Amino acid sequence: MAVSLKMCATVTFFAFLMFLGLGSSAKFDELFQPAWANDHFIYEGDLLKLKLDNSSGAGFSSKSKYLFGKVSMQIKLVEGDSAGTVTAYYMSSDGPYHNEFDFEFLGNTTGEPYLVQTNVYVNGVGNREQRMNLWFDPTKDFHSYSILWNKRQVVFLVDETPIRVHTNMEHKGIPFPKDQAMGVYSSIWNADDWATRGGLVKTDWSHAPFIASYRGFEIDACECPVSVSADEISNKCKSSAEKRFWWDEPTMSELSLHQSHQLVWVRANHLVYDYCSDTARFPVMPVECEHHRH
Repeated sequence: MAVSLKMCATVTFFAFLMFLGLGSSAKFDELFQPAWANDHFIYEGDLLKLKLDNSSGAGFSSKSKYLFGKVSMQIKLVEGDSAGTVTAYYMSSDGPYHNEFDFEFLGNTTGEPYLVQTNVYVNGVGNREQRMNLWFDPTKDFHSYSILWNKRQVVFLVDETPIRVHTNMEHKGIPFPKDQAMGVYSSIWNADDWATRGGLVKTDWSHAPFIASYRGFEIDACECPVSVSADEISNKCKSSAEKRFWWDEPTMSELSLHQSHQLVWVRANHLVYDYCSDTARFPVMPVECEHHRH
């Protein structure tokens, strides 16, 4: 009994550490590969820089896909006048009915705050945008951006502070992304038709090249080879009596009390747009907004 209790405590503590993002970092090429515009990649030791100029942006993708777990990377965003640019960091499955979790960092004119837009797609349907500013300048130093995903919730975290939670409400008849493996992606690109003040402010190419910097790549998730079928993926990534994944532990099923307080603070002080409150776009409130706690 004492051994069992000790093992249980060890597993719980390990899960706690992983939620805090204390896993070990990997080098870029261990987990990722360039997806396009290889000539716009700059490698400086463990540091990766993506470059955007008026000829191209650049992007990378994970070598594997994953079902449940946690993905993190440290990013320093474009300094100075970044209006019109978008640095995207997201997870996505394939196909027209794909699932997707987005961080999109929307550039702005010098001195104005960056806006961070998050979005959730389920079975090909998005339109769940939230936007917020941050409590620090994301261009001056590296900060950690993470996505935690399990059967109960999707949590977006900034420096381990939750900024958004998408809860599984299948019991209310609302679909939840739980059966499609996702790749991990990031890119920098020109989106001056919408990114800054709805497209009113255009990219000033005299400030190019625009540089986004990356380090601290971490993926602790259930890896799913491309050749594996959907049923095999589900079985492979499902906890059982023989194997128990940390993200299925009870402590991972919802935010802690402290994290709930953090989320309330973030939303009260930094949220500037929530699709659930946009009655012009949604005269009838989206069904998940009626039941969502946050």
